[in-house]
Amino acid sequence: MKNSRLLLLVGSVLMAGMATAIWSLRRQKAPKLSIDCESPIGDVMQSLAGLTLGTVVEGNAVDIHENGAFFDVLIDRVRAAKHSIHFETFLWKDGTLGRRLAQAFCDQARAGRCVRVMLDHVGGDKIGDEVLAMFKEAGVTLRFFHKRSIQNLGVLNDRDHRKLCVIDGREAFVGGHCIVDSWLGNAEDGVHFSDVSLHLRGPIVHTIQSTFCDNWIGETGELFMGDHFFPKLEPVGDIAMHAAFIKPSNSAPAVKVLHHSVICIAKKRIWIQNPYFIPEPEAIDAMGEAVKRGVDVRVLMPATSGSDSPMVQHAGHRNFEKLLRNGVRLFEYPHTLLHQKVMTVDGEWSAVGSTNFDDRSFETNDEISVGILDRGVATQLDGIFEKYVARAHEITLEKWAKRPLLHKAKAQAAYLINELL
Repeated sequence: MKNSRLLLLVGSVLMAGMATAIWSLRRQKAPKLSIDCESPIGDVMQSLAGLTLGTVVEGNAVDIHENGAFFDVLIDRVRAAKHSIHFETFLWKDGTLGRRLAQAFCDQARAGRCVRVMLDHVGGDKIGDEVLAMFKEAGVTLRFFHKRSIQNLGVLNDRDHRKLCVIDGREAFVGGHCIVDSWLGNAEDGVHFSDVSLHLRGPIVHTIQSTFCDNWIGETGELFMGDHFFPKLEPVGDIAMHAAFIKPSNSAPAVKVLHHSVICIAKKRIWIQNPYFIPEPEAIDAMGEAVKRGVDVRVLMPATSGSDSPMVQHAGHRNFEKLLRNGVRLFEYPHTLLHQKVMTVDGEWSAVGSTNFDDRSFETNDEISVGILDRGVATQLDGIFEKYVARAHEITLEKWAKRPLLHKAKAQAAYLINELL
């Protein structure tokens, strides 16, 4: 009996020590949301890029693609590749879309193109045996991020949530679209989702290629260089951009610094479109301070009836009352999942990418957000906001304060595990 108790005690101590070690390994400092800056956001692009360990890149062009129409453009450009295709995503489920994209990859691999695919091991576990066999037969190089194994024990909760594609090192796609049939169509019903992705050309493509290299090298050790991957890129437009994707040790990830910084410097308005909106207390306070400065702060998100993860939306509800008291306007869309991760500031700067407005994206996942300084782009993205908000329900403080006790309990319970959702 004594030996059993001793073993139990030793085992408990070891488990506690291991948990502490893992927590310490992944712990990051949170940025303080207090910035003394009177300059408009258009004048501080260099600062935003520098704080997020990036560089402002001039001379770019961008097209915005919504919903299922995005895949027509993506697959068309994949089929036009002459040398290389690098693709990275979180979620891929077997279906019409997955097989269509897989066929394009395989055809290009058979034609001698270098096709590399990085897929998150959790999000990609339903890619399907047929697609895996297609890739193997055609010579597509597929790797999974953070497979479940002892050597990955400390990072099993860290997932690759990026969605990007780089073609010949000359054009790139970044956004929120997943390879699931629900992303087809035009968000016309509860089965088909809404999303936004960017088609980028110009020198910014080198940065997107670097993002792909980040996890590819980490999983494979493979290095690649030369004009097929990093060609000389001349200016093709007049748009300045920067990308946040780096997650340094013992410091806040770049995507968190970016999203939180722009809240602090906005002068006129902050419009957020995000499917999983669970801001931290300091971000809520920063939004409240923005409202006091006269900033119009609005958030558009799916309702529980439209969300693919109602538990996440319940977790977000926990902070609605504080947000509303701070003057933030909240809108829930009940008809389908709005999956776009978009933020516009002052009608001239925008962020688009894979980043959700929650702890999982800001602290744990590997993500990418592209910052864009261009009024035309911001206007287009604000137009998408206005299109969906017209059919959304605005949450008012008066009604929200009277919600049932059970609803409050659900929100509190879900919030306790929000970092795991």
